[in-house]
Amino acid sequence: MAAGARLRRVALGDVTLAYEEHGTGERPLVLVHGFTGSRDDFADVTGALADLGRLVLVDQRGHGDSSNPGTGYTFAQLVADLLGVFDAAAIARADLLGHSLGGMVALRFALAHPERVASLILMDTGARPIPLLGEAFARAVASVRKHGMSRLLLASGTTPLAGEELQMARLEGEERYRARARAKLAALDPAAFVTLAPYLAGHAPVSERLGEIRCPVTVIVGAEDVPFLALADELVAGIPGATLVRIAGAGHSPQKSGRDAWLAAVRGHVARARASTA
Repeated sequence: MAAGARLRRVALGDVTLAYEEHGTGERPLVLVHGFTGSRDDFADVTGALADLGRLVLVDQRGHGDSSNPGTGYTFAQLVADLLGVFDAAAIARADLLGHSLGGMVALRFALAHPERVASLILMDTGARPIPLLGEAFARAVASVRKHGMSRLLLASGTTPLAGEELQMARLEGEERYRARARAKLAALDPAAFVTLAPYLAGHAPVSERLGEIRCPVTVIVGAEDVPFLALADELVAGIPGATLVRIAGAGHSPQKSGRDAWLAAVRGHVARARASTA
């Protein structure tokens, strides 16, 4: 963790959730990672966002430093978990950013608890299922069901990198990139992997409820993240006043592969949102 960061834990029923805090302020920016990720996904940008005040980075259940309960991998429970973090961290209202799975959770959190969301950044995510379960992904799910995370951990150290993964490895160094990827897989609850993978491809959409979102919204998507481009367009079309930012050259993790443009988009959103909803 960066100097000055504070790691907190909160027990909520069957799970203990970890979250990391930086800085101070009454209205924090809360960041929620995606499937198989952790708060480490934002570790390289927290310093550049420090002047925004308080940052809160959440590890969702079964990910990162949160516990692995083996159950509860539904949007209803993940939304309830996030509310528990808001309450434990004394967050009355926040600017909320969700990435991929985290964006799906953040969207539903804003629908369920609009009074707690001052503004919303939806990043490489959507309001409907995504076609995740291709043949390779289905094989990975079958492997985890049979062997736990061991086979995926082994493959993470030897599988050739391509696309955005190769781009990120070149930026931060391949050894560091692979080590961080292995750490996230090692921490991941196998039940989270085998439950959430098909769930993300087959859950109930909330597309028809997008018009209920009334806070300032920015939708960010990597221009090379092809499966999410149409989903981003749908979010912008359905949410009143939403702004779309496509980050050139970036894939599914634009905070890494399009860092400078991503930082500009996030900082611009927060400045506008806090000026209009003080």
